[in-house]
Amino acid sequence: MPFFNHAIETLRRSEIEEMQLKLLRAQARRMYERSPFYHARMREVEVMPDDITRLDDVRRLPTTKKTDLRDNYPDKLFVPPLEKIVRYHVSSGTTGQPTVVAYTRNDIEMWSESLARAFASTGMGESDVIQVANGYGLFSGGMGMHYAGEKLGATVLPAGTGNTRRQVQFMMDLPVTCIACTPSYMLQIAEVAQSMGVSLQDDTRLERGILGAEPWSDSMKAKIEDEAGIKAYNCYGASELSGPLFTECEAQDGIHVWGDMALVEIIDPDTGEACADGEKGEMIVTMLQKEAMPLLRYRIGDMSSLSWDPCECGREHPRLMRLTGRVDDMMVIRGINVFPSQVEHLLYEVPEVGKNFQIVVDRVGNLDTMLIKVELEPEAFTDDILKLRHINRQVADGLKAVLNIKVEVQLVGPGTLPKGESEKASRVIDKRVM
Repeated sequence: MPFFNHAIETLRRSEIEEMQLKLLRAQARRMYERSPFYHARMREVEVMPDDITRLDDVRRLPTTKKTDLRDNYPDKLFVPPLEKIVRYHVSSGTTGQPTVVAYTRNDIEMWSESLARAFASTGMGESDVIQVANGYGLFSGGMGMHYAGEKLGATVLPAGTGNTRRQVQFMMDLPVTCIACTPSYMLQIAEVAQSMGVSLQDDTRLERGILGAEPWSDSMKAKIEDEAGIKAYNCYGASELSGPLFTECEAQDGIHVWGDMALVEIIDPDTGEACADGEKGEMIVTMLQKEAMPLLRYRIGDMSSLSWDPCECGREHPRLMRLTGRVDDMMVIRGINVFPSQVEHLLYEVPEVGKNFQIVVDRVGNLDTMLIKVELEPEAFTDDILKLRHINRQVADGLKAVLNIKVEVQLVGPGTLPKGESEKASRVIDKRVM
């Protein structure tokens, strides 16, 4: 079984937890001394860094939520001085306010190290060629995969997104063994390859895909592996934490979370009590070595369970089992985070729009689609086709600017859409998980 950092990856649980306690104490001290935000939060709950004497004491520390990122936009959560920050990435926020994430040089190094270990755990090495078909730029996916591939010693092809026929041609012309992209785009590539008369299994050297940034089911994974003839490895991360960070190993029995980089808790979202190993609950993540924007007990919103059982691969770092949903209303559409509150914020700025809307997410072919059904005010719902087209275009253009993806808009009459007992139930229909 290949390793990238043998000394760290083969630590036993007791050694990992001992290291986590030391790193947690150091991180808490650093945040208390250098972050006005966390200094105030710790004083509010009357917990000082020196009060952390056991790993379980992490639960005495305050949590951080997505609203804290919005309220402290753009840089009030940053810790080091500007001259120590070497990069920004930006992702969408809950109301259209973006989340800006900063990185020091060491943050970039640790991010690359995390994914390089992950790549090695899937069997990749210096002889591999990885085609990065994630987005480059403000989205953190492409850059994370790129730097990790180079750190591993593999050859990197920075293909970026789109131009699918060219993606297939690259795989035919170059000795590409791995591709990094979203699951839905992997299926799109397989479909386009078939239309070109190309068998990814027979006409290329492609062996594996590092896939993530959107929800996908076991059946979709099986379809990808069957149509592309590859092993599909699940990848997990978030821009707030760094970007893509962790993957499954060759055993494909959960996603390894490197214990020297992240401390993951699973709690009951209603009571806040800790869940037992293997019990499903809400994930809380503390990044133990991140410098520029070190989030303490970040309620990332994903539901999962954590297993400390030794893995077949020989690693005892804890594993996230399959994610089972979210505790908030965030959706991931073609790799982009979308919140109903973003849609609401934009719609309420259009005078002709009423107070009710519905989001319908589906997967047509291999790509995610999003339809926004929008109720109009009574006086706006007329037979003036030109006026209705103008409203539709205004809403569609506004949503595209806020969400960074193209959506379809359907205008409907007042009182048309159902009103459920909760915003989630009445306003979001995700047919991808039905």
